[in-house]
Amino acid sequence: MSCFDERCSWRSQVVRLALSISVAALSATVSAQSEGGLYIAGDGFSFQAAAEQGMAKNPRGRRFFLLSIPPETAALSRTAAEPLAAVRDRVIAANGVLFVCRRDVDNGRIDLSALVPEVMAVRGWPPPGSKQIPKGERYFPDENPDSFPKANESLRRLRTTCS
Repeated sequence: MSCFDERCSWRSQVVRLALSISVAALSATVSAQSEGGLYIAGDGFSFQAAAEQGMAKNPRGRRFFLLSIPPETAALSRTAAEPLAAVRDRVIAANGVLFVCRRDVDNGRIDLSALVPEVMAVRGWPPPGSKQIPKGERYFPDENPDSFPKANESLRRLRTTCS
């Protein structure tokens, strides 16, 4: 017997609905916590330092995110020197997601076609008053939410850094 038919009291229906909402909210929280954070190469941290920190803090394949800002993007190049390419490949093997800022691609500081295919260009926040990200949403319409951090703080830092 489903508790959402007329034989169940309205209290039972409310309790079941509240439990369902709680379980869904808890699942989303656990999912965000099961991911690692955002590590930024640039602004005082080399690619290698950011990569090593990300891998050390996210053992056993826990997904984490590594944003590279010029000039710390050399490791992402298809023609990267072997030591940098090896670190990059270890990040990918450790379930790291590699990002560069779309603004750096747009202003010519990064040639996206020269980077390994695992690198994604991410946009910063749209200008104030813009409707590029629909109200109440976290992503641009053409973005795949699965490619981005689920944790609000990590996504906020990613977009803010790339703005």
